[in-house]
Amino acid sequence: KAMGFCIFNNIAIAAKHLLTGHQNQVKKVAIVDFDVHHGNGTQDLFYEDGNALFISIHQDSNYPINSGKESDVGVNEGAGSTINIPLPPGSGEGAYECAFSTIVTPALHRFQPDFILVSSGFDASFADPLSAMILSSQAFRFMASSLVEAARELCQGRIMCVHEGGYSESYVPFCGVAVIEAMLGVPMQECVQDPFLSEVEQWAGQGLQRHQCEVIDRVATLHNLKRPIFPPK
Repeated sequence: KAMGFCIFNNIAIAAKHLLTGHQNQVKKVAIVDFDVHHGNGTQDLFYEDGNALFISIHQDSNYPINSGKESDVGVNEGAGSTINIPLPPGSGEGAYECAFSTIVTPALHRFQPDFILVSSGFDASFADPLSAMILSSQAFRFMASSLVEAARELCQGRIMCVHEGGYSESYVPFCGVAVIEAMLGVPMQECVQDPFLSEVEQWAGQGLQRHQCEVIDRVATLHNLKRPIFPPK
């Protein structure tokens, strides 16, 4: 059933193709979804599949409502292979960096995928009209760089990013090019300059907040992963 702006789930189709059409090379697939909306369709398709790790970092209860709860972890053979990180509205670079260092990267290393797929939505940016997050293009560059590095270490560099959400016509291009540059390994001095970056990075709230850290801590504890260091009160 189609929901939101999706008719076909491109990332799920790619994952199923890899697992069924390339069994000799790809036995396990990891999907990292940083679109601001929960990847409910992807979760449903792989909820019982232990050969697919699904990690969704999303704004809590943005869309769909009540989807992507911390307690949704998979069932049967897929128990533990669904990881939801529902970050509070207003989360910035600090919260996403903490989620990656505490949960995403350690979970990938524990799972040891043969291929990493990325649902690369840009609707968690500060300029997006359909969310309440405050990410800059640099945050998307960080996430892409982290995943590229994980792919090099774990699966011979096998990684694919699929552009999903992002509804700010003035800012999505800077987020998209940041991800492409990260995947290509373009040196920072040669990267396209984001004219909004210096302002948004100075916004109050970009650093990790305690209420955000509490969510990350609960998810890390639930999945037996490294617990975060709380910021001072």
